[in-house]
Amino acid sequence: MLIAPDKFAGTLTAVEAARAIAEGWTRRAPADEVDLAPMADGGPGFVDVLHEALGGELSAVTVTGPHHERVPGTVLRRGERAWVESAQACGLALTGGERAETATTWGVGELVMHAIEAGATDIVVGLGGSGTNDGGAGLLGALGATADRPLDEGATGLDGVTHVDLTPARERVAGTTLTAASDVDSALTGLFGATRTFGPQKGIEEERLPVVDAILEQLAAATDRRTALAKGAGAAGGLGFALLLLGASRRPGFEVVAEAVDLLSRARAADLVLTGEGAFDFSSRSGKVPYGVASVAAEALRPCVALAGQVQVGSREMRALGVEAAYSLVDLVGDERALADPVSSLADLAERVARTWSR
Repeated sequence: MLIAPDKFAGTLTAVEAARAIAEGWTRRAPADEVDLAPMADGGPGFVDVLHEALGGELSAVTVTGPHHERVPGTVLRRGERAWVESAQACGLALTGGERAETATTWGVGELVMHAIEAGATDIVVGLGGSGTNDGGAGLLGALGATADRPLDEGATGLDGVTHVDLTPARERVAGTTLTAASDVDSALTGLFGATRTFGPQKGIEEERLPVVDAILEQLAAATDRRTALAKGAGAAGGLGFALLLLGASRRPGFEVVAEAVDLLSRARAADLVLTGEGAFDFSSRSGKVPYGVASVAAEALRPCVALAGQVQVGSREMRALGVEAAYSLVDLVGDERALADPVSSLADLAERVARTWSR
């Protein structure tokens, strides 16, 4: 059996969730062989999941946080390839969903620089879970770009920008292959752009959305409007845009991780695939891990079952997502215990599911 969950946001990392599921399952079915493949889509947990699967050298660094505080980060390197996680430097966990207009992505650029200085020539940047909305201006500044407005003061600092010199940043990454790992298709600006789609969850007030969107339009005009329209430019508050300006290619975050951990081959070797996340709902189809895992399971001709904190879809929607059955942690143990003791709660749920699904 293959166990391939995402994180349970706010309670368990993907690695912790996979271990909890395995513990509960083997209590009920000790003879079953379990294969743990914790997953991520480019957001929080991206580096930890890849390190768990691939090994490699994990370097601890300190970088600039979204409001200029110093925050810890990690760079994973294996040979000439490195992986960094933008949420470590500018994630919602660091901003608390507030002050996105002044939050910077400078620290993400510093993570990329650390990877280059460590000898990496192929760098994958996981995008997701950001608390910023600066169009990636901070990342560009950290790599050497200059402008007629400050690049380290978030979207607010960019207001009035007319000129950005990208040459120093492009020279800094010359000879380096960059990949933006993200499942977000949004353009930088517009009705479905970074600000209007994700700004509210980052604390941007409704009446400020068009103002901030217009500022990012200024940034696009000062750099490259065509790139601003590209799929993925709006990922992580515009970090996708900045990386695309530097010549990055974009790949779905789930695809990057699934390929790295050889998920398809491992699914083919299993009788059953288990996945999971904090809230399993129809938005799970939008690039989230359970939908990706279910798609891989379908390709391998294996059934897929989901364990989640909450299940918010009916059986018809569930099957549209490729999942045979989904089980809710809250329904089994209640909200209070699910939050207070997520490891044993998830193990208990897995033990219950094994009664039905173990051979």
